[in-house]
Amino acid sequence: MMIQRFQEWLTSASGLRRILNIYGPYLGAGVKVEYLAKDFREARVSMKLRWYNRNYVGTHFGGSLFSMIDPFYMLLVMNNLGRDYIVWDAEASIKFVSPGRGVVKAQFLITDEMLADIKANTANGEKYLPTYEVVIKDEQDNLVAKVEKKLYIRRKS
Repeated sequence: MMIQRFQEWLTSASGLRRILNIYGPYLGAGVKVEYLAKDFREARVSMKLRWYNRNYVGTHFGGSLFSMIDPFYMLLVMNNLGRDYIVWDAEASIKFVSPGRGVVKAQFLITDEMLADIKANTANGEKYLPTYEVVIKDEQDNLVAKVEKKLYIRRKS
C-alpha cells in the first residue's frame, strides 16, 4: 500500500514538480519548476543568475538556459497521451538572442489542437516528429533565447 501511494505521488504533477526541483542537474543549475498544472497542460520554469550558472562574461550560461527547458514538452505530451504512446525528445536547437541577466523564465502550453494533431498523425502507427517552440525571457520580458524542440511520437502497437 505504501509503495503504491509513493508511485501515485511520483506520477502526480505536484510530485513530479517536487522531484524536478531537487533533481541534481536542475539543483546545480539553479532551475526552479515554478508551476506544473495538475492536467500536465502547462509548466513554468525560472532560473536566477548565480555565480554557479553564469558564463565568462557574467550572463546566463547557455547550457543552463537549454537545460532549463529541455524535458518539458516531452513530459507534458507524454503525460497527456498516456501509456499507449512512445514520446522522446528527438532534436533541439537554441538561438541566443540577447544576454540573459537576472531571472529568466519559460512557459510551456499543451493545447487541445496539439493533442488532436498528434493523434491524427499517429493513428496508423506511424512516427510523428512535431516541432514546438519555447521562448526564454528575462524579467523585463525581453527575449533571451528561442528553442525549437522536436519530439518523436508513435502510438504503440
